[in-house]
Amino acid sequence: MSRGVFISVEGIDGAGKSSRIHQLALGLREQGHEVVETLEPGATALGRELRELLLHTEGPIASRTEALLYAADRAQHVAEVVEPALARGAVVISDRYLDSSVAYQGGGRELSAREIRELSLWATGGLLPDLSILLDLPVPTALARVAGGAGAPDRLEREHIDFHQRVRDAFLRFAAAEPERFRVVSADQVPERVDAQVRQAVDEWFAAEAAVGVRGDR
Repeated sequence: MSRGVFISVEGIDGAGKSSRIHQLALGLREQGHEVVETLEPGATALGRELRELLLHTEGPIASRTEALLYAADRAQHVAEVVEPALARGAVVISDRYLDSSVAYQGGGRELSAREIRELSLWATGGLLPDLSILLDLPVPTALARVAGGAGAPDRLEREHIDFHQRVRDAFLRFAAAEPERFRVVSADQVPERVDAQVRQAVDEWFAAEAAVGVRGDR
């Protein structure tokens, strides 16, 4: 059995990741793929407890503590959800992964991006996504969406606009530095247009991988 495919969907709060992931998963299932939709933080029993601490604790959380808690969630997520699904050949689509920690704690909190990345690589045994979709959105638009949402904003969503701008800038730097892994899609469009562009990016990635496989078989 061939190993599965790991796709992460990244972006600042308000970019619409969960809805886009659901639509992408529906399309891939129609093609016959087993698809596992997952998220960070909170995809495991331990992760759900960490998510509550990270997003809804009323008291302060030191920046390094926050980074370590996210890394702990990610380690459990990979061990319990991601790796088993990849091993059986599934397509795993994760709402956030390593790049979110580097963007939020490295960019937003202004910790060392290199150290945050190395921490997550250690926690996950070096696992990186095969493809990362960055849903990019101007910060004022994103914050307006968050404010208009049904639930109360969480700890990170309540951060100052400058924090969110640093996070967005970090994501865009990552995409520019790793064009072979990242595809950037503007989330400042009607949802149907965003869904179509996300699906196009994924289909093109699968086609490119299939072409490499054909060439390798010759």
